[in-house]
Amino acid sequence: MSKYLHSLTDKKANILSTALQLFANEGFAATSTSSVAKKAGVSEALIFRHFKNKKGLLDAIFEQGEKKFMEFMGPILLQNSPKEIIKKTLELPFSVDESEYAFWRLQMKLKWDSAYYNPNKMAPLTDKLIEAFKKLGAKHPEFEAKALNQLVESISLSLVRGELKDKQQYLDFLFGKYRV
Repeated sequence: MSKYLHSLTDKKANILSTALQLFANEGFAATSTSSVAKKAGVSEALIFRHFKNKKGLLDAIFEQGEKKFMEFMGPILLQNSPKEIIKKTLELPFSVDESEYAFWRLQMKLKWDSAYYNPNKMAPLTDKLIEAFKKLGAKHPEFEAKALNQLVESISLSLVRGELKDKQQYLDFLFGKYRV
């Protein structure tokens, strides 16, 4: 069961965990509440009682995920050393446990859905990176920050898809590239 859902009652957490797996693997639109209920071993009425509808399930998953995302970003946002900010940003996708990949897979799928895509979600990190690159004397700190955000997003996609096998070697390469 996903760590994002650890603070909920067992049945509610089971429903959300099942919905997360189905939404991430089959897609939100292709997953019915009846298929979630069947796979979770509960009645569809229980899903409606807890979440009202399928969108309510997705909203609950995102609420839990946003809390976890802020836990990941917190140490970066509290950092003052520009090199540590960059280092921790590079480490970010590598610090996600594989048991959490379903949530990130779902996030990536929903980037194309305007109701769930929030382009400002990364703004605090981007601002922190701009500040770091300015302190390091970068000629174009805004572009550096944007490029690093895009690199981290691309790495995250490769990790979630299981395409990046030599994680530590790649991370060490990135540390060298950014001299952190």
